[in-house]
Amino acid sequence: MSGQGDPATILVVEDDPSLSAALIATLKAAGHRPVPARTAAEGVRWLAHYRPDLVLLDLGLPDRDGLSVLRDVRGRGATPVIVLSARHAEAVKVEALDLGADDYVAKPFGVDELLARIRAALRHGVQVKGSAPVVVSGDLVIDLARRTVSKAREPVKLSPKEYDLLSELALAIGRPVGHAALLEAVWGSERADIQYLRVYIGQLRQKLGAEMVLSEPGVGYRLAQI
Repeated sequence: MSGQGDPATILVVEDDPSLSAALIATLKAAGHRPVPARTAAEGVRWLAHYRPDLVLLDLGLPDRDGLSVLRDVRGRGATPVIVLSARHAEAVKVEALDLGADDYVAKPFGVDELLARIRAALRHGVQVKGSAPVVVSGDLVIDLARRTVSKAREPVKLSPKEYDLLSELALAIGRPVGHAALLEAVWGSERADIQYLRVYIGQLRQKLGAEMVLSEPGVGYRLAQI
């Protein structure tokens, strides 16, 4: 596992030889250290051996379903996972995100978009590994190192995307964070559909209280400092 500023080790679990080769070449050109795996078993083995900074995970693997591999990865820690899949069904995307995927990229995808999403996921991985602070606002406690959230001393269960959005707001507590900055940090592109942001902000308000996540009209959102 690399330190901040070092090349990122990225495990590529993809059984399509041509796509795997293209991903490996792209990652090398971007300055990363890719590790290829063609099967679920190989991916799990290399996960333990290399302790990668990020996993690119195809769902259509020959020996096991990729979702079961995602469960294995999540059982071993908070390594960021970006799912790559030709399965476009909404239910599959939701299941992958609920199981702990940090992002979901549908095939075919553009290289620039994928690299942007990798950068966003790696930023969150660095926050997890580093000495991130504990942010407190009223009875809301966000431990950015442990990726835990509690309110009135009760744990709050958030999806990975909800947590990533909250963590961006928490790092700037009391100050507004722009729409474009949130979309870039959480979805990998400032051109992502702003409706995603509105939906997840609404979900955070339901779980944390509307008074905690405030709108800044024409600007973005802000975590209240109480």
